[in-house]
Amino acid sequence: MRRLRRAVARVFGLACLAAFAAAGCTMVGPDYRRPAQELPDHFVDALPADAAAAQAGAALHAEWWTLYRDAQLDALVAATLARNPDIRLAIAQVDEAEAVLREAWSVLVPQVDLGASASRSRVSTMGAQPVPAGVPLVRNDRRISLSTAFELDLWGKLRRGVEVIDAQLMASRYARDVVALSLAGATTQSWFVLRSLDAQIAVSRESVDTRAETLELVRARARGGVASDLDVNQAEAARAEAALQLIELQRQRAAIERQLGALAGQPGLRVPAGDLRTMPVPPLPPPGLPSTLLDRRPDIRQAEAALQAANARIGVARAAMLPTISLTGSYGGQSAELSDLLNSGARIWSLGFGLSLPIFDAGRLQARAEQAEARERRALAGYQKSIETAFREAGDALGNSERTVAAEGDLQRRLDAARNGTRLARARYEAGYSGYLELLDALRTQNDAELALIRNRQARLSYSVDLMKALGGGWDAQSAVGAR
Repeated sequence: MRRLRRAVARVFGLACLAAFAAAGCTMVGPDYRRPAQELPDHFVDALPADAAAAQAGAALHAEWWTLYRDAQLDALVAATLARNPDIRLAIAQVDEAEAVLREAWSVLVPQVDLGASASRSRVSTMGAQPVPAGVPLVRNDRRISLSTAFELDLWGKLRRGVEVIDAQLMASRYARDVVALSLAGATTQSWFVLRSLDAQIAVSRESVDTRAETLELVRARARGGVASDLDVNQAEAARAEAALQLIELQRQRAAIERQLGALAGQPGLRVPAGDLRTMPVPPLPPPGLPSTLLDRRPDIRQAEAALQAANARIGVARAAMLPTISLTGSYGGQSAELSDLLNSGARIWSLGFGLSLPIFDAGRLQARAEQAEARERRALAGYQKSIETAFREAGDALGNSERTVAAEGDLQRRLDAARNGTRLARARYEAGYSGYLELLDALRTQNDAELALIRNRQARLSYSVDLMKALGGGWDAQSAVGAR
């Protein structure tokens, strides 16, 4: 056994020495360098000076949804990131890619196999050649050996292959982050829609109650001969219109509630009613936010990893056009008796050398190299497109967020004016100075103003989510100021 262990060490040591020597050889193909991108240093949209001063200390982190300070939202996002099938699929793909990378690395180290065999055979005495005297007719043969066979990576084909797998692993990790960011954004925005519908339902209930009270007032006036049947019919129609609006909003809320349950992996989820108007709005980024922050987006990093993989495949394709050198070896023992298997006389060994050089392939290998180069150019175009798309999305989200903030003041003034108009129209109608159509128009205007203000708040929150997604999950104000 001691001799066998020394033999194992010898064969494995020689194989590893040859592999490491080959690893120090030249690697064909281009080494990856990140392409330069011509993008503005800052986004076009900027906050006013007073808003910038208020946001000077703002900073966001990876768990950006916690800025909305809603424990139910935090729990839903956590459940989504833990239970959603899409994120579990992405995690499984990362695990698979990690195993593939370990397999790719193992190719660079020679594999040593242990083989053993035993046979017992009898020689015929009736053959053309007589069996010499003293030679046994029944023979035993026992054999044990260590063997190895591997390719010398003289041109870096195997190492370039490892680069391909490593880049694919990084791409799968960034793809997982893309899925996580998208799921968190979808859950958060669905939550805002749900809370917006809660607020709209509350407004619609108030509208139904108000129009029901108005209907009773009109009926009383009609019984007294002050109002006509036309006013009664119009009041009935207005109350029914408000009731139908409430029913539609309740239907939409139930659909969004089911959508949230599907995202969070909680079928049958029930969310108590709340009010979007009580939720805080996260801070906007400081002015001059550097566009280099887009480098944090996982989809851009995923596109760059695909570019790295395509770049490494060029080296693999070019190395296939060069000579391939392989070594084989075995060491062991062979004897008729098991007790003699490890004796020096039973020792057997072999060394082999192989060389393969493509001579004529009708341009097949060259075509494969050109295909790899074309795929690299395609991956480069995809990488550049992802950066430009991200820059546009971030600029759109920033502009939309700022404009919804600016619109909120006008919408609030519109609502205040509509409420005053409704109060005056009711007083004029009750005093007999105007008809019911004036009061009905004022009620509709107030209802529309209430809903418009709520929907603008929903849009403001949704655009803030778009901005955080566009920036890869948030920003650090201090680093942003230092980068200017």
